[in-house]
Amino acid sequence: MRRLVSLTLVGIIALVAAVFLPRVFTQPEGKEIQAPSETPAAGAPRARGGAVKVMVHRVQPRTLAEKITANGTVLANESVELRSEIAGKVVGIEFEEGVRVGEGDVLLRTNDSELQAQLRQTLYRIELAMMRVNRQQQLLEQGSTAQDAFDSAMNEARVLEAEAELIRAQLEKTVIRAPFSGVIGLRMVSEGSYITPTTAIATLQDIDRLKIDFSVSERHMERLHPGSPITFSVAGGSQKYSGEIYAIEPAVDVATRTILLRARAANTGGRLLPGAFASVEVTLDEIPNALLVPTSAIIPGLNQRSLFVVQDGKASLRQVETGLRLDREIQIISGLEPDALVITTGLMQLRDGQPVEPLDTN
Repeated sequence: MRRLVSLTLVGIIALVAAVFLPRVFTQPEGKEIQAPSETPAAGAPRARGGAVKVMVHRVQPRTLAEKITANGTVLANESVELRSEIAGKVVGIEFEEGVRVGEGDVLLRTNDSELQAQLRQTLYRIELAMMRVNRQQQLLEQGSTAQDAFDSAMNEARVLEAEAELIRAQLEKTVIRAPFSGVIGLRMVSEGSYITPTTAIATLQDIDRLKIDFSVSERHMERLHPGSPITFSVAGGSQKYSGEIYAIEPAVDVATRTILLRARAANTGGRLLPGAFASVEVTLDEIPNALLVPTSAIIPGLNQRSLFVVQDGKASLRQVETGLRLDREIQIISGLEPDALVITTGLMQLRDGQPVEPLDTN
């Protein structure tokens, strides 16, 4: 029974197929099967006549500066934290905060009364010792004393003179003077304070000229030397300042594989302050008549680079050799001539010899 039902279903299916399948695959009489029409690829608009509309860039030779950038720090030409060499009580502050002082100007005094008393005492002893030396010299000339007695008196006088010189040196240390001309900072002590050699009094900065410290990769070390120019800007400002490298650290930092350089720059008007962050540019070389194209025009390949140029109204594929790369441009070393029209849009939809219509030159 089951076999009979199965045979009946197979027969019905075969009958339906015989009736309807010929209708599905048969076109109406008088009509031809139409092939799908080609449509322009996205991003490559077609012009009349089948040409692809493209944006182009006209290549003009110009001077190319090869530069490197680095982060740096602005430093004072000279900077010192003022401290006293000896301990003592502050009896006079003779500077105003934030003002310019000259080299040798007195800035602070400490109590020197005890040292002054010691100096007077020593001077009295020297006076007495010199009287003994004169007396011994007269006796020696008369033959009434020995040479040893004269030498002993002379030695005592010389020791006392040395003591006086030591006291005078200590007295000099009670007066703190500016070691160089510059701008003094905020004071950290007041009159009546007891200071020691570890007590910070104020800072003194020479900011008429500035130093800029920055580091570059060790691979550039052979191309940098004293006298190389730099430009830099500081955080919060757009103005560019000029400087010149004058010293190079004679060792590579093994942790960062960089080399430290120091440049000098004028600080006209005192606008720049020590400690500021600096963005430094160093020109390594200048290439005259360099050919540059937008980076968007380059078609990357496995072992080569290529681009399209407009030649006789058609896209011509060129193999090129590239050089320096900038933010938005790249140098072409070979494979391109001046005044060429380089195609910058629709590169993936173009083929060599395809008609193109330049829309604009940028």
